[in-house]
Amino acid sequence: MTQSEVIEACKQDDIELVRLLHSGYAGMVRGRTKHADDIEDVLEGGTNMAKVVQGFTPFNTPTEGSQHGPMGEIRLIPDADTFQRLPYAENTAVMLCDKYTVDRERWDADPRTALGNFIDELQYTPMTAYESEYFLIKETEDGYEQFDSTQCYTADGMQSAHEIIIDTVRALKAQGMSLDVYYAEGGFGQQELVVNPSRGVQAPDNHVLYRQTAKAIAAEHGVKASFLPKPFQDDFGSGCHMNVSLWDGDSNAFYEEGSGPYGITDTCRYFIGGLLKHARALVALTAPSVISYKRLQPHSWSGTFTAWGYDNREGFVRVPSTQWEDPESTARIELKASDNTANPYLSLFGILAAGKDGIEREIDPGEPLDGDPGALTQQERDRRGIERLPETLGEALDELETDEVLTGKLGKSLIEGYVAEKRTEWNNSKRTVSDWDIDTYGPQF
Repeated sequence: MTQSEVIEACKQDDIELVRLLHSGYAGMVRGRTKHADDIEDVLEGGTNMAKVVQGFTPFNTPTEGSQHGPMGEIRLIPDADTFQRLPYAENTAVMLCDKYTVDRERWDADPRTALGNFIDELQYTPMTAYESEYFLIKETEDGYEQFDSTQCYTADGMQSAHEIIIDTVRALKAQGMSLDVYYAEGGFGQQELVVNPSRGVQAPDNHVLYRQTAKAIAAEHGVKASFLPKPFQDDFGSGCHMNVSLWDGDSNAFYEEGSGPYGITDTCRYFIGGLLKHARALVALTAPSVISYKRLQPHSWSGTFTAWGYDNREGFVRVPSTQWEDPESTARIELKASDNTANPYLSLFGILAAGKDGIEREIDPGEPLDGDPGALTQQERDRRGIERLPETLGEALDELETDEVLTGKLGKSLIEGYVAEKRTEWNNSKRTVSDWDIDTYGPQF
């Protein structure tokens, strides 16, 4: 939409409120709401936001020692192209925002703005689908429990959640997101609902709206949609696999015509090489929470080793088989070690930056692995150059800070703010006494 079309839509569609949303370093969706009567001024001048909000933690506190302290403001400038009427909020619309300084310059500490600038300079246009898994859970007197006890991929599982899912699909479609595939996942009450891929920044924009929609529709049905990577100790984890291809106009740069269901180009191989080269640092962006590393365990289809393969679900990168009816559109890579606690702009930014480095330096990913890298001996993994991903957020942040390619592409202001916020999360977790601590040591001491 153009700005004038947004103004007219607010008048014609009886819109009263407009939510202006953004995503900070912690991956949470925050924002402000303006009245639709003010939409023309908002489109021109945005609305103010304290800089410190960019680094707010999941504890609802500012980042420890943040560069964005109590002083300073930026402007949230809505992107008219993202305007949607919210089907789950009466007389309310939404727009996603870029952040600008008070001097009318793009703020280099903002993930959405930084990703947009990076994509503008790329040789290719990325096409991305965020393949999200989430649990439907219900609150009881004893806490939270799974929505049902149906099993993986079953028709019973689909029927159990049918009313919630069909309302979710309709609400997503009303916002321009069409269903690609849905099924009941491996965990009890776990769902996988994927919308069709999108180009450029529209893909993470859609993912922000997707998560909000899934949570809102679940709440209407009296349950909660949990996107936690590991909400239950003894059940499956939930990921957000990143499916990415690069396009030059109408041509997929990853697709090798006439080479079978796994035919990929050298460009795709080099892109994979870049992902593997930077994998240990990249997970600080794609799996960026303390609980992420409870999901990233060997033999769990979460991609915990720097290996790749054709439909190998244990590798860090999977090359899926293409669809018979449209192989070019479906030729892509899938990055497994990613989850929904990530800021979707930063996870895509990191993947593109690592892949771009691979293409530019023609990094060979090695031979594809046909098997579980976790089942190999350490000697065999060493021979193949396969490494274990970091086992904690702290370790991943150490890797990110020493990765000159990723830190260079993200930029000093963004990377310093991001790492500081994530260090706050990590440091808080280290000094927090858990139930495991008490249950394990209490009876003995």
